[in-house]
Amino acid sequence: MQIPYEILGKVFILLAIVIIVSIGVALLLGAYSFRRKRILFPNFVLFMLYLFYGPAKWICRRFSIRDTIVDEILIELRNALMLDKFRKAKGLKVVFLPQCLRHPECKARCDPIEGYQCKKCGKCDIGTVCKAADEYGFRVFVIPGGSFVKKILKVHRPQSCIGVACHPELSESMQGVAAYMPVQGVCLLKDGCFNTEADVEAIIRKMEESCV
Repeated sequence: MQIPYEILGKVFILLAIVIIVSIGVALLLGAYSFRRKRILFPNFVLFMLYLFYGPAKWICRRFSIRDTIVDEILIELRNALMLDKFRKAKGLKVVFLPQCLRHPECKARCDPIEGYQCKKCGKCDIGTVCKAADEYGFRVFVIPGGSFVKKILKVHRPQSCIGVACHPELSESMQGVAAYMPVQGVCLLKDGCFNTEADVEAIIRKMEESCV
């Protein structure tokens, strides 16, 4: 039996067009929701942008749009969808901070399960977040990598969390953590692997929201 390559080619092209249009629609809906703070079809947008994460970023670059908008949309939609559950969550509440926030002269010890133990020396933003966490009933974990999140979830079983990271890492981590508990995300003001900067005020506002 002869394979109808011409028909297969047309089907493939049609499918590619449908996917590209769907990604474009998801980006437009997500951008509208992000800018207007009015959520439209969030599950569709999350599904499309997570499933076609790479192509969505490629489309943004092709149209000279910063590709971090994809991560920002994913983060803000996830925040909006989980905010009510985050506010109502009981039990242990935690904040996950990246180790790149540490001061270059940080002397904190790294526990094999819980990450770096902040001494609250005042040299970086971590100490400020830790002091606010004590006030609002959160526990802070300064983690060297994503594997520590899994360890902490297994050992401490928190019921809600705030995650702080760079755009791509945060959007990916929130997707994974959301399966276990309500999560809120805050992007770093300055990213990179060293000497980064956190939006401390935004983190504290998230803590306050858990007490509403």
